[in-house]
Amino acid sequence: MGKGIYCSMDNRTSWIDNLRSFVTVLVVAHHSSLAYTTFAWFDKTAYIRSTHPVVDVARSRGLDIFEDFNDVFFMSLMFLISGIFVFRSLQNKGAGKFIRDRFYRLFVPFLIGVTLLMLLAYYPPYYLAHGKHDIPAYVVDFFTVEAWPVGPPWFIWVLFVFNLTMAALFPLLRNVERWSQWLANRQQQPGKLVLYWFLFSWILYVPIVLLIDAGTWTGIGPFDFQVSRVLLYFGYFFLGMLIGTPGLGRSIFADGSALVRYWWCWVLAALGVYTLLKGSEAPLTAMMARQELSLVQATLVYRSVWILSCTLSGIAFLTTFRSLMNRSSAWWQSLSANAYGIYLVHYIFVLWCQYLLLNMPLTAWPKFLITFVSSWWLSWGVTALVRKNKIIGKYL
Repeated sequence: MGKGIYCSMDNRTSWIDNLRSFVTVLVVAHHSSLAYTTFAWFDKTAYIRSTHPVVDVARSRGLDIFEDFNDVFFMSLMFLISGIFVFRSLQNKGAGKFIRDRFYRLFVPFLIGVTLLMLLAYYPPYYLAHGKHDIPAYVVDFFTVEAWPVGPPWFIWVLFVFNLTMAALFPLLRNVERWSQWLANRQQQPGKLVLYWFLFSWILYVPIVLLIDAGTWTGIGPFDFQVSRVLLYFGYFFLGMLIGTPGLGRSIFADGSALVRYWWCWVLAALGVYTLLKGSEAPLTAMMARQELSLVQATLVYRSVWILSCTLSGIAFLTTFRSLMNRSSAWWQSLSANAYGIYLVHYIFVLWCQYLLLNMPLTAWPKFLITFVSSWWLSWGVTALVRKNKIIGKYL
């Protein structure tokens, strides 16, 4: 696997690199939208408690939907993609070399990202909260009041821990190939496969969210994670490993797979279930107000639909890219090669761009598009430039 999820390998097919790159760009778009949602709010006493570090008065309900749709599935999908080549990498390298590789490819960039890069990113919200330029005070506030905010690099440290866990368990994973073959044998049974996928996701998520608020984060310093989703993310990482163990060409995404052949069904189903999810919010709230449903019952219904949306959206993107995007070009190859760096640095450009646009007389969508396109292209350009350095290139 080389560089975590952000690398190219000769035995990879183009579609998975393209999908990984696309989801990375979707992350940039997601963060670019958060300043302009109708539910956004800013806490001056500790900006890290805000819904987003920079909040604009320009708002759009359309961006609410865009942000929420992404939030349902895209990080689960990122962890699944991250797991696809793990088992083969462990077989080829052995646990010791695998761990050393992950340390340099994941943990070192995480430490740089969560200190230097996030210090550059979070200065605008500090200024918005305090109304003064005071770099020493900002640094103190960053590590004390804001408690060393992790930002997007949270994904990298959690992924590092998942990789370490698999390396530690590697001597015990004797049945992985048998399990992965069982999964691959379901490729001509798409209905059953989707049902099993949903039940697997439901077990990992819904029982926890019935006990813990879905938005709860915890951690020590920058080692933050979302409590309600940690098992779901690990489960998807493990599922990705099962999918990738026999090789993608012999997996549930093999040529002739019925799961892939009906990609358009999963797209329609994903859109339909997400529409159902959003449409259920008001009726469930009304039923609770009339005491026809308890909070637990309403949560059970809503989160069951939520995890079905997560399942179907992930399957829809995987099968659509497998069916329609299994080819490459110089543009896609460059995006794939620089995706890791884009993920690491994009938050700097997102927050500074949103800050610079605060007083511009524009509506939410133009501001979102300016932020998104500028942050994406600047991140891509900076990454491509710094990767020319041999030392940095080894990590990115």
